[in-house]
Amino acid sequence: MLVEITKKTGLAQINEALKKIKPGKQFNAKKHCGKVKWDVDGVTYQKILRDEWD
Repeated sequence: MLVEITKKTGLAQINEALKKIKPGKQFNAKKHCGKVKWDVDGVTYQKILRDEWD
């Protein structure tokens, strides 16, 4: 939903538009946490990648 607010838009109109907005579906990040298994730890991996740039 697109709500256009201009300088002439009153506070009552803004509050009405906000009431019409329905909350979206939330993303559950905990569901995916720890699923990727790496062979090296993060700091070592970053050092390897940054050495490639030099």
